[in-house]
Amino acid sequence: METKDFIRTENYNLGLKPTGARKVVNEYSNMLNKKVSFQGKESTWSYIIFLKVRGLAQYLISKKEKLDFVKPEYEIERIDSYDIRQKILNISYVDWKKLGFSKGTLHYMKQNAKSDKPFTLNANVLERVNKWEALVSSQSKNV
Repeated sequence: METKDFIRTENYNLGLKPTGARKVVNEYSNMLNKKVSFQGKESTWSYIIFLKVRGLAQYLISKKEKLDFVKPEYEIERIDSYDIRQKILNISYVDWKKLGFSKGTLHYMKQNAKSDKPFTLNANVLERVNKWEALVSSQSKNV
């Protein structure tokens, strides 16, 4: 979300602009389509919610005697883990240049890695960070 996705109302409340609302809806939709292990198989969150609501309805009309509130664990995969931050901080500008990236890209990545704020990396950059690790390990074996 960005500042431009919000609007301040005449009562000084914050509201969402259409662009912000789209972002929220898209993120929620993505979450509902994620798969988790539930009852021994992979299911989407939307299907699990459907099953839970159906179970609640059956309990309320006395078709079921028990109500199961067990939920699957939701795992968030973060790109900005401690390991990735350390890799970025350890990359030299010379090695980064060998991988085909500019000094500026690494500079901003190092700034993000030093901060406590979450950050993302696009797939291309993440792939190069991992290639750097392979490059360094192969160089250390050759020495």
